[in-house]
Amino acid sequence: MPVSPSFTAATPFYDLSPDDGAPFFDAVEPADFPVLTLRYRNNVAAQAVGLSTLTDEEWLAHFGQFDPLGGAQEKPIALRYHGHQFRHYNRDIGDGRGFLFAQLYDETGRLLDIGTKGSGQTPYSRSGDGRLTLKGGVREILATEMLEALGVYTSKTLSVIETGEALYRGDEPSPARSCVLCRLSHGHVRFGMFQRLAYEQDDSGIEKLVNYCLTHLMQGENANGDTGQIIGFFDAVIRRSAKLAATWMAAGFVHGVLNTDNMNVTGESFDYGPWRFLPTADPGFTAAYFDQTGLFAYGRQPEAVGWNLAQLGGALSRIAPVEALTQSLSAYPTLYEQCAEKAFARRFGLSSFGQPEISDESPVMSLLKWTGETGASFEHVFFDWFARGGEAGGTHDESPQAGLYERQDFAPIRQALESGTPSPDAARAHAYFDRSAPVTLLIDEVEAVWAPIAQDDDWSAFEKKIADIRLMGEALALAAMPSD
Repeated sequence: MPVSPSFTAATPFYDLSPDDGAPFFDAVEPADFPVLTLRYRNNVAAQAVGLSTLTDEEWLAHFGQFDPLGGAQEKPIALRYHGHQFRHYNRDIGDGRGFLFAQLYDETGRLLDIGTKGSGQTPYSRSGDGRLTLKGGVREILATEMLEALGVYTSKTLSVIETGEALYRGDEPSPARSCVLCRLSHGHVRFGMFQRLAYEQDDSGIEKLVNYCLTHLMQGENANGDTGQIIGFFDAVIRRSAKLAATWMAAGFVHGVLNTDNMNVTGESFDYGPWRFLPTADPGFTAAYFDQTGLFAYGRQPEAVGWNLAQLGGALSRIAPVEALTQSLSAYPTLYEQCAEKAFARRFGLSSFGQPEISDESPVMSLLKWTGETGASFEHVFFDWFARGGEAGGTHDESPQAGLYERQDFAPIRQALESGTPSPDAARAHAYFDRSAPVTLLIDEVEAVWAPIAQDDDWSAFEKKIADIRLMGEALALAAMPSD
């Protein structure tokens, strides 16, 4: 089937073990779905990888029936990994309802994966059916679109196709509609892949996987595979993970399930289950109803990322000195704080905050404390003050929250904004700032988007929300943190 001349397929992960996949993956068969109805096609992402010229019929064949893309691997592969789930080690996991369908290069020459969710059973499905509900697919589209708009380095939802099966779930009204989702991601090498290799005492496999990451996912790193380069790899993962945690926090995003198998070595956010966006800055706010201890609550996400990095370091300790790995890991708290300062400043259209003279706290800590104590809308604060600094009048004076900005405990935040360094390209001239309120994606809004789809197959609210999110993304893009 034809694709654009700019489409360039690749097979480097499959080439790690082309004979039988061991120890990295298993060849699998996709499910044979009874019906294929295209519900979402991300033409912006498709354009970047040479897939935008596909007709809808061809799109369904590749991303619903999984006909191979020319030059890519012939069969899908389910990746092998272990992981700590709520900090309990689990050997019985791996790609249970997804697989790596293809690898390809984007227009900048960066290697990307097309991975799936809901594509059928694999050797790691355990008792699961390997399927995804349509609501789960819609939620992942919304999460990836919103996070990208807010400057988080995230996977992109490439495609969602409804598949005509009835699914039974304990956390959704059943029978539920089914779908298969394809995501475009900068690699699917999870921390848990290294953990599995370490558990199996496969030192050569660990080294081989490190070399793969350095060569194909972390351009600019030398891929010699010696001890120095292993530490260099770990340093890169720590830096990227610190930035990821910081941008989640600045976006007011709660991932919900920060297990080691849900973290990618590239520092890319992916795999969206019970996520939420904050109404206000509550450090104890959780996304998953089953997270009863708040292990992955909003305020504990940086800690959770650091804990997961320690588990990756433990796996790498089979081939690198513990002392060197420990020293690298010790840099994480400072790196996170630096990244958080930059990420929150960018949410205000600033390159950096000023340093208020009337508080010993960082602007980030002052902001989070103030929003938590006042109940101020987390997203509205950034909307009100984006690229405004100390200008008289403007959105922050006209906001429903204007009275809160007159509180004494907002003074150090105001001072940090007024004395900050504006991002050169950030401006309020975009049409997005003509709105009376920012675009948000709280749980009730997600449900409001889903309800007409479930009841009447009406996608208009979904389409409007995507358009609004992309409008916001355009306005914030110049102030967003660049991805690696």
